[in-house]
Amino acid sequence: MANVTNPPGQAFQNKTRVAILAELDKEKKRLIQNQSMNNPGARPNLKEFRDNAEQQHIAAQQKAALQHAHAHSSGFFITQDSSFGNLILPVLPRLEPES
Repeated sequence: MANVTNPPGQAFQNKTRVAILAELDKEKKRLIQNQSMNNPGARPNLKEFRDNAEQQHIAAQQKAALQHAHAHSSGFFITQDSSFGNLILPVLPRLEPES
């Protein structure tokens, strides 16, 4: 078997590439560390993601219920969190007593 060697210029290029890649890797790790220190909540966990998705789903349901109520009723309705699970609540106007 013949011993094949790389030309001296190519060895220099390979060393340069390795050094550049190592420097880029260090910079990447430093940036990730700084980001996590400056913004600890940058990566939402699975529970936060599910809660956000659930809130968006409820908001879409509230919007649909509100549109349906306005289309099929002459009353006024608002969206509001309810301890009883109601998506929308009717609004009753206050009438001034007649004098």
